[in-house]
Amino acid sequence: MAHIIVVGNEKGGAGKSTVSAHVGIALSRIGHRVAMLDLDLRQKTLGRFMDNRKRFCVKEGLTLQSPDFHDLPDVDKDRLRPGENPFDQRISTAISILEPDNEFILIDCPGSHTRLSQVAHSLADTLISPLNDSFVDFDLLAHVDNDGERILGPSVYAEMVWSARQLRAQAGLKPIDWVVLRNRLGAQAMINKMKMEQAITRLSRRIGFRVVPGFSERVIFRELFPRGLTLLDLPDIGITQMNISNVAARQEMRDLVAALNLPGVKVTF
Repeated sequence: MAHIIVVGNEKGGAGKSTVSAHVGIALSRIGHRVAMLDLDLRQKTLGRFMDNRKRFCVKEGLTLQSPDFHDLPDVDKDRLRPGENPFDQRISTAISILEPDNEFILIDCPGSHTRLSQVAHSLADTLISPLNDSFVDFDLLAHVDNDGERILGPSVYAEMVWSARQLRAQAGLKPIDWVVLRNRLGAQAMINKMKMEQAITRLSRRIGFRVVPGFSERVIFRELFPRGLTLLDLPDIGITQMNISNVAARQEMRDLVAALNLPGVKVTF
């Protein structure tokens, strides 16, 4: 069976699509068979990224290792059983089509609560939740006191993940490996950064997730989007001399993929 990776967080602008693109392409470059789905049917950021990549390769005459991107299949509503949700059927159909030929299925969720996102979370073997280093974003995981030091209780997104875990347990499936990825970290050691680190560490023990370092705030990610490229593609387009920032970002990519502990994955880039 394919290992299902879901990248989800109900907060927009957390870097979900950037993480999805880099993780998916990294796995593909290592040599794994990877399929991708974008459940944000309106913005389609990951889908746009992969379209940009395809056009760039055609324009430049390049062949870059890439995951297979798939649109969510439509279903005939007339064939649905009474009470059956069409979104449930669309995602289950997609998984059944992609699973036999892929080692990994990576699903990018929208930055809002939708039925598709809810179902995807219950299917996740690995759940990656990018989180900006801010208590505004942290509030989706848990409520804290006015000083940001005491956790008052889990918030809406954590409760949704808990429900997904319960559904998996009832179905006899293995538990979700939930990974919270601290994203867009600043270089300066600020008091807010320290408080965030302490709060996330406390919450990880309370509701059961692992904390891994993500990407620092870098312009390179925005610059590469129009061409659908990742840091790993730069040597293939003739960029062999990278600046210190790009070298550091590439190391962050290695550290992230290694920290995910995905089955059969050995980081070789």
